[in-house]
Amino acid sequence: MKNLQNKTVLITGGTKGIGYGIAEALLAEGMNVAITSRSQKSAEEAAEKLNQKAKKGAGEAFGTEADVRSPESQQKAVDKTVEKFGGIDVLLANAGVGHFAGIEDLSAEDWNATIDTNLTGVFYSVKAAVEQIKKSQGYIITIASLAGTNFFAKGAAYNASKFGLVGFTQAIMLDLRQHGVKVTTIMPGSVATHFNGNEPDDSDAWKIQPEDLGQMTVDLLKMHERTLPSKVEVRPSKPG
Repeated sequence: MKNLQNKTVLITGGTKGIGYGIAEALLAEGMNVAITSRSQKSAEEAAEKLNQKAKKGAGEAFGTEADVRSPESQQKAVDKTVEKFGGIDVLLANAGVGHFAGIEDLSAEDWNATIDTNLTGVFYSVKAAVEQIKKSQGYIITIASLAGTNFFAKGAAYNASKFGLVGFTQAIMLDLRQHGVKVTTIMPGSVATHFNGNEPDDSDAWKIQPEDLGQMTVDLLKMHERTLPSKVEVRPSKPG
């Protein structure tokens, strides 16, 4: 994919943070970008904002409602993207949540919400898009976390979801290589996003910025087809 012009990417949870930053970077490369949100209004507003900011030669952004916890909902998002742009070359499985509590206080509801979104939701996203990705011999990228290899107190649900996501992604990487499909998991450390109620400000300047992950995604997609960085750990250069 040395030339990303007119290629299509579907980004789950692309209305803000990492997903939005990656959408901006890929639009600038000429890709058509479909972003999802559990709110149709939020998806449409984010897509409109992306299109307004895009410069000449950029692709087109399109927003659609989808809940990754529902295989039917995610399949609809894939179908709408194909109807809009003619196919899918890249799936960016980004949607995620975080619930943090010690095991004594961790509720079944928060456990299920975390696993259902961060792990099972990626499974549903990949299942919905995989035939399109095979047709295009495209790319699947999942956004995991350094929490997928480094456990911490009060992280039982989040750690479990991200450890599982790293394992899932690496296994499907082996499944799909034979079809000419690349699969990578990106594992960021601290990122300046709205995750877990954070409101990014100047105090987050030391963290990875969403546009940094956007540039990383562009670099991955443009890498020579013979080379596959299947698991990428990325952290701030200096601790905060």
